[in-house]
Amino acid sequence: MNSFPPRSAVAESGSSSGQVSEAGRPHVAQRDRLYEIDALRITAAVSVVIYHYVFSAYAGGVSKVGFPVGSEIARFGYLGVDMFFMISGFVVLLSAWNRRPGAFLVSRIVRLYPAFWVAVTITALVSVTLSMGKYPITLVQYLANLTMFNSLPDIPNVDVVYWTLWAEIRFYALVFVLAWIGITRSRVVRVLWGWLALTFLLQSGVLPAPVRSVADLVVQSQFSHYFIAGMALCLVYRFGLSAQLAAIVLISFGNAVYRGIEFAGKVGARYHTEIESSVVVTVIVAIFIVLFLVSLRVTRRLGRPWFAVAGALTYPLYLIHAHIGFVIFDRLGGVVQWHVLLVGMVALMCLAAYAIHTLVERPLAPLLKRFLTPDLRSAGWRRG
Repeated sequence: MNSFPPRSAVAESGSSSGQVSEAGRPHVAQRDRLYEIDALRITAAVSVVIYHYVFSAYAGGVSKVGFPVGSEIARFGYLGVDMFFMISGFVVLLSAWNRRPGAFLVSRIVRLYPAFWVAVTITALVSVTLSMGKYPITLVQYLANLTMFNSLPDIPNVDVVYWTLWAEIRFYALVFVLAWIGITRSRVVRVLWGWLALTFLLQSGVLPAPVRSVADLVVQSQFSHYFIAGMALCLVYRFGLSAQLAAIVLISFGNAVYRGIEFAGKVGARYHTEIESSVVVTVIVAIFIVLFLVSLRVTRRLGRPWFAVAGALTYPLYLIHAHIGFVIFDRLGGVVQWHVLLVGMVALMCLAAYAIHTLVERPLAPLLKRFLTPDLRSAGWRRG
């Protein structure tokens, strides 16, 4: 899962006033925050937390604490990651528009790494000292995880949820290339059609397995439809709906349903249960409808400033909750009632997320940005 569109991207939705789009529409002139996106982000994060605590930990044998009530619903919480990816396509492209590639790169580093370094360190310490060998962590594994590129040499993640960060980084690389070339509506549309074509080429199975494996590092065919649809809806938000953008979103939706049903079967097989495809399709439909309404600005009146506070907790909450939560469940599951333990764990993780946000992200982000920006300027990464 990151599954996460960066918080800062939700606020950086503006562009220079007075410019005219390629379609003849004015660019967005204000730098306003999409508070409704913040609400969606925290909803997705909490759904993933509940999925892990109430369903997957017990069903997967990593926790002895079972939940007699709620697991039938909680099993669909993994779809919060799907919503994260689609939101990411929307807001990351929105953030990168009219930005130099170096500035975009700095914004991603500043947003991702400080909280991640702290979360990896805390998770590793808890895993080594309290998991009773269930989550062994080596020094090499810990150091490799700090880079977020540990998947390249196939070094395991310190926490199971970190796989989504590798997906996000590869998406950021695509947006960085676009920022380097210069982001325009027509270029983004061409990229989206090309990405869709490559997605279907990889899904067809006509390429040799080694070629397909390497190509999928870039294409990400399992979840590419969400990034593609999110980027298309970003164009709808900026320039208005067109037949071409509607076609991209509809094709992406169709593939999301197809791959979603397929993935639900894999989740069901992993946990020896059934993940009802009708519910999965319903959730995917809801994700597309809600974000389509956001792109049309229909939801703007529903946004509230306090949503930004909840949205700020999304990333650290996602990073910190899984293995630490499983360890605590194992330690306290025999002495604390399950419903009290669940409420207490969610509250504890939210407090931990708030602490990371206020004590780490807020003070370190401007320092890291000032440290990186001169280096990128001197390297000449100013194109765009």
